[in-house]
Amino acid sequence: MSTAQPPQETLIPSLPNDVAINILARIPRSLHPILASVSKSIRALLSSPLLYTTRAILNSSQPSLCLALRVPSTRSLLFYTLHQSPHRQQPLLAPLPPLPSPPLVGSAVAVVGHIFYLIGGSVDDVPSSHVWALDCRLNTWERAPSMRVAREFPAAGVVDGKVYVLGGCLVDTWSKSRNWAEVFDPKTDTWQPVVHTECDVRDKWMHASVVIGGKVYAMADRGGVKFDPKEMSWESVESELDLGWRGRGCVVDGVLYCYDYLGKIRGFDSGVWREVKGVVGGKGVKKGLSLPRFLCGATMANVGGKLVVVWEGRGGSEVEVWCAEIDVERGEGGELWGRILWCNVVLKVPEGSTIVNCAAVTV
Repeated sequence: MSTAQPPQETLIPSLPNDVAINILARIPRSLHPILASVSKSIRALLSSPLLYTTRAILNSSQPSLCLALRVPSTRSLLFYTLHQSPHRQQPLLAPLPPLPSPPLVGSAVAVVGHIFYLIGGSVDDVPSSHVWALDCRLNTWERAPSMRVAREFPAAGVVDGKVYVLGGCLVDTWSKSRNWAEVFDPKTDTWQPVVHTECDVRDKWMHASVVIGGKVYAMADRGGVKFDPKEMSWESVESELDLGWRGRGCVVDGVLYCYDYLGKIRGFDSGVWREVKGVVGGKGVKKGLSLPRFLCGATMANVGGKLVVVWEGRGGSEVEVWCAEIDVERGEGGELWGRILWCNVVLKVPEGSTIVNCAAVTV
């Protein structure tokens, strides 16, 4: 992390700057755009590592959703962050700097704390080994160390602060076979191969991945594997999990959530898929509100222990990006229940735009 000098100008009149920083660091990040208009000195502090170091010390860091969209006119990836405002008012969607790279297709996403990693992908159908890192505190992109093998559509998962990447390459050379799975350690900025002699699945493209109970789950078109970094062991995923997993999902409280072939949200718990019941409006939401069927696809993230679902809707000649925050829990008999906390259109983008991925970061 970069070092930061204390601000030279007074932040809050009549208060020492160290006291002012302590106060400002406690203010929710959703209010930072308002704070930025107060003074130049406060605006400078909001983009300083010093503020976020103080927030971490005070345990004031908050989860935030990072969203990636592809716009057809430029083929570029556009990034946004969704701030949850106090008292569950209208969320604030703020643009992030564009990726300083040609358009990438089939990149994997991984998050370690406040760093959002965009891993591999292809440029004009040529797989890339490049890794880009977005510092979501300071909203800056940097090139991270490249992988040992170029990949498109790999699986990725984070366990104990390390990024594990599986697949995304044909095993047609000794190097690619040895590095079909590899791990990145942000503390040392190095990639190392992961031994996978027990792994029978070495497909090129992986369509989904999550981490459950410290194990990385990676799904190919048929079948999948789960890797335990602590035991360095590989297993095939359960057939029930394979048959029911569709699209991009996430894990909340040990339960894997995704949408099924009927467009409904389901959760995989204790070896069984169950539909999430009671997904209707809660406090502050119009009575009877329910989510649509996600036949066009949806993506999900665990944001502070809540299930956040993002999907595309129609808005005339534009695409509406919808977002809902759901409180999910287990009921009697293993049933899964959800309650919508809020649901809104958070962005309108040109027709043909698509949601690529989303993930939660801590800032």
